[in-house]
Amino acid sequence: MKQFIKSQPHWALVIVAIVLVSFYWSFWADDRYVSRASVVLESPQIAQPNINFSAILTGASGDKDLLLLREYLLSVDMLIEAQEQLDFRAQYSEHGDIFSRLWNANTPIEKLHSYYKRRVSIEMDEYAGVLNIEVQAYTPEFATELVQLLLKAGERHMNDMGQRLAEEQVAFLENQLGRLEERLEDARIKLLDFQNEQGLVSPASTVASINQVVATLEGELARVQAQRKALSSYQSVQSSDMRRAQAEIEALREQIEKQRDRLAQATGESLNRISSQYETLELKAQFAQETYSSAVAALENTRLEAARKLKQVSVLQSPLYPEYPAAPKRLYNASVFAIVTLFLGLIASMMLLIIRDHRD
Repeated sequence: MKQFIKSQPHWALVIVAIVLVSFYWSFWADDRYVSRASVVLESPQIAQPNINFSAILTGASGDKDLLLLREYLLSVDMLIEAQEQLDFRAQYSEHGDIFSRLWNANTPIEKLHSYYKRRVSIEMDEYAGVLNIEVQAYTPEFATELVQLLLKAGERHMNDMGQRLAEEQVAFLENQLGRLEERLEDARIKLLDFQNEQGLVSPASTVASINQVVATLEGELARVQAQRKALSSYQSVQSSDMRRAQAEIEALREQIEKQRDRLAQATGESLNRISSQYETLELKAQFAQETYSSAVAALENTRLEAARKLKQVSVLQSPLYPEYPAAPKRLYNASVFAIVTLFLGLIASMMLLIIRDHRD
């Protein structure tokens, strides 16, 4: 034996390491109970969703939500909540062998978080859209309770995160809606005051009617002028028919001038200026109405979106209450260590042979 150790010290070290590690995994390592759960995230379908080509190209939002849920369940915040509700430090510092237990119950949060991620495993099945949660603990009760806590805390966090943004959007839109409502009311009051002040319901209609009157008068004037010209061919200027035609022409011209002056006189509040002011006020009122309607629609859509942001953690497999310890995998761990150690011993033996050949 001594001769073997002197001639092959690396193989002796390999054998000792394999024996010690196999002894640890076979007899010393404490049992750990594994509780598992599989969940998906679901949202209420308030309305028929539209086809979103960007979602097709970049992936569905459900995968993103599952990744966010996974990151939260593995975060320091989740660890702090587990400590407050289940006393995570006590469970893992009072149980377990010297190599697997939490050595110091008062260890800093950074080291505790590293230990937490060794005992809590959360993997996402991207194809099925399922989150698989696995917790290892030294008692089956604690493993099951920790999985249940992860499910409840994860659902609450996803709802809080989605609703916080939605509530901020709703509050902003409600504030804007109040301002737009005041703006719409002010525009309507100004329009009504202008109508009452001018005594016109619709200056544009009045302008159109005056134009119609002017056109009619001009048509009548043309007819009377043609009649007068026809009379002048066989009657004198002093005849009664010629005088009557001339009087009608002058009356029509006077009436046309009055209507034109009313429509667009050079000074004063002309009707065309009133019509322009009225159209400006009416456009402002219409714009305020359309803006207010758009804001109301946006507010309702945001409220519906807030409802759709509610996330329900649907459990495909409820937290398993373990009946026997599934960890550690003693034979697997010992076999893997032995294979790797033998491989390293073989490399060391080859290197020693190469060195000896070069010396010779």
